[in-house]
Amino acid sequence: MKYYVYLLVSNSKNKIATYVGYTKNLQRRLSLHNISRGAKYTKGRKWIVFHKEIYDSKSKAMSREYKLKKDRKFRNFLKEEFMRKNNSLLY
Repeated sequence: MKYYVYLLVSNSKNKIATYVGYTKNLQRRLSLHNISRGAKYTKGRKWIVFHKEIYDSKSKAMSREYKLKKDRKFRNFLKEEFMRKNNSLLY
């Protein structure tokens, strides 16, 4: 079974926010975040998947999710990459 570690990006109140999580079904999880039924932090925002990684085991995915949540340098790099690719921000 495949597990995904993902980074979501949203433009909320003229500030770009990021969220990291893991799941077995990325499309279903993204739709839950976008209808405010995901994590509490993601409620009320429109999210897109900007970065994803695939793992063969749940434990590897959970470990990577934990490390990615703590790695602000890499998350900020991805946020800057998003801004470069999208001159006009999300809604």
